Amino acid sequence: MKKGFILTFLMGLLVSFVSCNGCKKNDAKLELTDSVIKLENVSHMISTDRQQMFLQVQNDYRWYETCIEFDKFLDEENDGTVHAVVNIFQAISNVDDHSADVTVYAFTHLADTMSVYPKQGFWVEDMPLNEEAIKLSWKEAFDRMMATNAPKPHSKQACLRKPIGPSDCNSQYVFGNIHSQLWVDAVTGEVKNSNPAFPDSLGFKMPLGEWP
Repeated sequence: MKKGFILTFLMGLLVSFVSCNGCKKNDAKLELTDSVIKLENVSHMISTDRQQMFLQVQNDYRWYETCIEFDKFLDEENDGTVHAVVNIFQAISNVDDHSADVTVYAFTHLADTMSVYPKQGFWVEDMPLNEEAIKLSWKEAFDRMMATNAPKPHSKQACLRKPIGPSDCNSQYVFGNIHSQLWVDAVTGEVKNSNPAFPDSLGFKMPLGEWP
């Protein structure tokens, strides 16, 4: 289904936090269009969203993920056209000796619209990307993934993240879904078909249900 990712993502966003007491529900709904975004523009969207977070909370924010939905499946003819982009941040405010407000923000972009979805709670399973080295652009990571001989996942999803696991790794561009992924190292450009934070050589298995 062409537009299923963003709706699925927003639903997952609401249940993936470690919830805090007194959380307020955000029932905003995103109306999708048939507009598209060039893959080369994703980095600019990340920069503008990070600037917005800085203006709002200064340096006290964490950038955790950038997720995109392609216009076509990865295992068919695909020129990299993007349908939607979601940048995930977390910020802490109103800190005192006993409590603090922790809010996750989902900046959601379509070709001609941008919406922000805040929800109280904690983002889990990722390391912050703020200070991480990211040498490959989205376009370079996509080209490396498509150039490999490995079968492409039947998915329209991709995500830039640094997974938490027993083994440290660089930030990763992850193309695919829970069933099949190709991981592109954001520093070296190496392409793998498994999560480098859970190397098979150490006998570790990725937890069931981990994104993507």
